[in-house]
Amino acid sequence: MILRNVEVDAQTGLDVRLEGGRIAAIGPGFPRDSEEIDGGGGALIPGLADHHIHLYGLAAQAGSVDLNDARKASDVAARIAAAAAQRPPGAWIRAVGYHERMAGDLTREQLDALAPDHRLRVQHQTGALWVLNSAALAAVREGAPLPAFVEPSGRVWRGDAWLRERIGAEPPPLGAVGRRLAGYGITHLTDATVSTDAAAAARLADAHRAAELPQHLTLMSAGPLTAPEDRAFAVGPKKVLLDEHDLPPVEAFAGWIAEARQIGRATAVHCVTAAELALTLAAFEAAGARHGDRIEHGGMIPAAAIGEIQRLRLAVVTQSIFIRDRGDRYAAEVSSDEQPDLYRCATLLAAGVPVAGSSDAPYGASDPWAAMATAVSRRTRGGRVIGPAEQVGPVSALGLYLGEPADPGGPARRIAVGAAADLCLLKVPLAQALASPSAELVAATIVDGRRVWPA
Repeated sequence: MILRNVEVDAQTGLDVRLEGGRIAAIGPGFPRDSEEIDGGGGALIPGLADHHIHLYGLAAQAGSVDLNDARKASDVAARIAAAAAQRPPGAWIRAVGYHERMAGDLTREQLDALAPDHRLRVQHQTGALWVLNSAALAAVREGAPLPAFVEPSGRVWRGDAWLRERIGAEPPPLGAVGRRLAGYGITHLTDATVSTDAAAAARLADAHRAAELPQHLTLMSAGPLTAPEDRAFAVGPKKVLLDEHDLPPVEAFAGWIAEARQIGRATAVHCVTAAELALTLAAFEAAGARHGDRIEHGGMIPAAAIGEIQRLRLAVVTQSIFIRDRGDRYAAEVSSDEQPDLYRCATLLAAGVPVAGSSDAPYGASDPWAAMATAVSRRTRGGRVIGPAEQVGPVSALGLYLGEPADPGGPARRIAVGAAADLCLLKVPLAQALASPSAELVAATIVDGRRVWPA
C-alpha cells in the first residue's frame, strides 16, 4: 500500500509505502502500487490509543436505556416506559447512566413502579452499582442465598460478573464498536474490565481475529490471563478496584501488588477519590512501585500528592471528557478549593508524571477528539471552565493518545521507517486538525498496514 501526498511531521507532499505491517519508506514519487490512498495533503499520524475502555459494556450500551443526560425523575420514567412498551412482559430492561441528581437514591419499590411487568436493572453512572426491581431480583436469586454484595433492597455493588452469570445473557456483538472506534482513528485499545476472565478474553480474541475488533488489544484483569500465541491480545496490568466505602488494609493492598509482581505484571488501580489515592500511594510505597504501574482515572489528585506520584514513577490514565460531560455537576457538588484537583493533566505533566488519555467508555464518551478538545479548554457543556491550570496545548492533548499501550504516557509513537503501520490519516494538515479537533477529520484508519476504516 502507498499513501500519496500526505503530511508527516509538518513535511508536505510525501508518499508513505507500507509493507508487511510496517512503514517501508517515506519520500516523494514512489512507483505505482496495487493499493493506493490519496491523502490529499492531510496529516498522517500514529493511530490513537484508548488506554482505558470497557468493550463489552460499550457494546451493551446499544441495547440499553441511556439515562446519562436525563435531568429529572420524569425523564427517567419516560425513557424506561418507552423501553417497556417495546418489550414483552417479563423481558429484561437494562438502563445505564443514572445519577442521584435525577431522582435521588433509587429503591426497588421505585423501579417496580417504573416497570411493573418487566425485569429492570439500572446502573449508576460510576458503574459501581446496579439497582434491581423485584422481578429482576427474584430472577437472579432463584432461591439461592445472595452474596454479600447483593442487598435485599435490590442494590448490587460491583456485581457485574455475577449478574451476567445469573441473567445468562449472551455477550453483545462487538462489530459496531470496532467500526465506531476505527472511525475515530483508534488502532490500540486497553480493556480495563476487572472481571475479564479466560472465557471473556477468548471472545475478545475471536472478535479481533474476525476483524470485528481490528484494533490491537491489551486486556487487564484481576485474575490470571495468558496471551495467545497469535497475539490476538496482550496481557496488561493486574487491575485493583477500590471503593471508598470499603477500602482494604494497606497491607492487603500491598500484597496484591506483590502478587502481580510474581506473575510479571504491573498494577493498575481504579482510583477516583482522594482517599483512594492516599491508600494507593501508601500501598505502592510499601510494596515498591515499578515502571508500568498506573493510577486509573485520578479523579481527585490533591496538589500535595503530585510529587509522590512522580517519585513512585506512577502513570496516570485520565479522562478529560468527564470535565465536559460531568463538569457542571462537579461545579455544583465539589467545593471550589477542591475543583482544581479534578482530573488533573497539565500540572502532572509539568511535574514529570506520565499522563495518558482514555475514555472509560461506556461511562465516558468514546470519542478521543472530543476529549482532546476538553483537555485544551477544560470547558463543561454549560460553558464553565474547571481547573484552568490543567489546560494543555493541542499537541500535548494529542500526545495523550499516542503512547504505547504498555507504556501509557511514555514516548509518543512516530511515523518513521520501520515503525508499525498503525496509522490515522486526517483530511487536513495537523495544525488545522488540532485547531478544532473533530472525529469528522479522520479520513482513514490503518492497522498492521491494512485499511480498517472506511471498510
